[in-house]
Amino acid sequence: MLEGKVIAVAGVGDGLGREVAQVALRDGAQVVVGARSAQKLEAIAKDLDPSGERVVACATDILEPASCDALMATAADRFGGLDALVSVAALDTLFGNLASTSPEDWTRAMETNVMGTLNCVRAAVPHLKTRGGGSVVLVGSRSQWFPPDQPQIAYASSKGALLSAMYHLVRELGPDKIRVNMVVPTWMWGPPVQMYVKWQAGERKVDEQQIIDEITAGMPLGDEIPSDDDVAEAIGFFCSDRSRMVTGETLQVHAGENLR
Repeated sequence: MLEGKVIAVAGVGDGLGREVAQVALRDGAQVVVGARSAQKLEAIAKDLDPSGERVVACATDILEPASCDALMATAADRFGGLDALVSVAALDTLFGNLASTSPEDWTRAMETNVMGTLNCVRAAVPHLKTRGGGSVVLVGSRSQWFPPDQPQIAYASSKGALLSAMYHLVRELGPDKIRVNMVVPTWMWGPPVQMYVKWQAGERKVDEQQIIDEITAGMPLGDEIPSDDDVAEAIGFFCSDRSRMVTGETLQVHAGENLR
């Protein structure tokens, strides 16, 4: 599905970013992976592709425009161009409501999740134009629409702002055949959620399965939390030519949560 494509993934760690890179490789793409930790990133790249022929790591701080430029330039220099950007990097560990969220946390959320993401998009656009178009895939959060049990007003607001920015990007970049879409996960079964489940089980002195059952209670598809790779599959679709006339859309990967 992605044969011949070059994809940059910003925010590659142990969770969704890594799975996006894995799906892209499986479906034929060449991939540039970016994250702040150079040592960890190199280890992930080597694990994804021991030969180093189809994956290259580029240490990236999305808060630095020049660093984002370097990520996209690496794709062009190593693989001849760029066909898609997937922006996974985000600050999602900020909890609190209006009263308890500090001005510093508001600033960090907006800087990382909105400005940092748009730094990546701005850096990618010239390379996508050179290829005659391409795809930008953003990652949202259901908290931007539905307040979660644990208040995350700053994080949710930043993702809502990113959604608003997406609609502007659709209009601005469409004439250059650049599509902009957003995948919106619910709980994702990966390292962060696994840690949360373990923590809650320990705090409440209950089995981990009870926590999982509570999370999936509103999901008609059953007692399974959607996994990182389920979300990565949806992202892969938006990177591919199968979505060539789809832009400005949000695709929720939520197992039907809150729909029954």
